[in-house]
Amino acid sequence: MNLVVRLRARLVLLLGAAEIHLRLRLPQLTWALTRRSHHPARPFDELVRIESDPAYRALFFAELDAALGERLAAHTDVLEEIEAAADRLRDLLIDSGDHERAS
Repeated sequence: MNLVVRLRARLVLLLGAAEIHLRLRLPQLTWALTRRSHHPARPFDELVRIESDPAYRALFFAELDAALGERLAAHTDVLEEIEAAADRLRDLLIDSGDHERAS
């Protein structure tokens, strides 16, 4: 029984490795063999749901506000880092200018 379990585990690992190798070596073939839905989503389904479902609309806008807040915070952090780097560079330039004048 233990031998069967080990063989099964090895077979699963071998098939997984073969799949990864196939996906890396032949991406067009794996794309062609991948199962896809026969009914693609309509482009405006999400928009229709946002407009028609008040609960979903509230959730969508709450998530959107949170994502925009995170993005603004990230931009603010980057701006502060840039300003700090500019101040350090300015200080370096001023210090090197003082040394040149003293010479």
